[in-house]
Amino acid sequence: MHHNIIISHSPTIYVSPLEEDSTMAPDKERHTPFLTSLIAGGMAGTTVDLALFPIDTLKTRLQSPQGFVAAGGFRGVYRGIMAAAAGSSPGAALFFGTYETMKPVIANLQSTYRGEEASSPALTHMISASIGEAAACLVRVPTEVVKSKMQTNAAGASSLSATFKLVVSEKDGRAFGSQVFGGLYRGYGITLMREVPFAFIQFPLYERLKVEWAKIQGFETSPLQAATCGSFSGGIAAAFTTPLDVVKTRLMLGSDKNGVKYHGANDVIGRILKEEGTPVLLSGIQPRVMWISIGGFVFFGAYESYRSLLMNFPR
Repeated sequence: MHHNIIISHSPTIYVSPLEEDSTMAPDKERHTPFLTSLIAGGMAGTTVDLALFPIDTLKTRLQSPQGFVAAGGFRGVYRGIMAAAAGSSPGAALFFGTYETMKPVIANLQSTYRGEEASSPALTHMISASIGEAAACLVRVPTEVVKSKMQTNAAGASSLSATFKLVVSEKDGRAFGSQVFGGLYRGYGITLMREVPFAFIQFPLYERLKVEWAKIQGFETSPLQAATCGSFSGGIAAAFTTPLDVVKTRLMLGSDKNGVKYHGANDVIGRILKEEGTPVLLSGIQPRVMWISIGGFVFFGAYESYRSLLMNFPR
């Protein structure tokens, strides 16, 4: 959420301020059943991706080595939406299912090995979010590769099925498991390198903002308030991780505007600095921050709303 993005707590929302303050016992992390977080995350992922897809398309085209106009400009901003829809739901579902499951586990491990006083809620959120991202990227990366090809009007990317076949046929050894999956997992490493720092910034900030807001008002944050926290924390994380996003986009596209293939993240960075200049590493920062800020608002608000409904649904 980016996928950038761009999470949690209680039947209405989050743990109460009495449960989680700066001295809270780490085993008080909110527990969300795996299936509940899986369904709520999937529904939230689909909601935000379908609503904000055009902004993501413009961001991808701004980062394309072909240049914005050659990559399609403002034409066909919904190209690749079917690929996004296919991947957004399971990707978000895997993230939230893993994240919510790992939070109490990590909190209890901290309590056991570090003691309650030394335990850090922020560390719990960082580790849980990182594990969640690694799981989600198993679905998100193939989706991003196919989507990026379609969004930039790459040769042979005339339809979803044609683009999928094209990417699977790219068995050049530059992607994880390329002999089996072709180029579907091209950029998996750099995507994790982008998503993990993003999660390290976003989730502790998001969770802390909700706790502080709950303390101020004396009761748990609502889905709307959680959405605001998600928007702010997502925008901050998006700005700081834009250079990693540019490198990820270039790796997934596979080659530069002259068709010369990229050979890993270091090659991409070196060629950008030598041939295009440092400012290119920040290309697409405005739509990226806008996309993730708005997306974070919709995404976290939707997740907490769906979660609340599911938690209160008669069993």
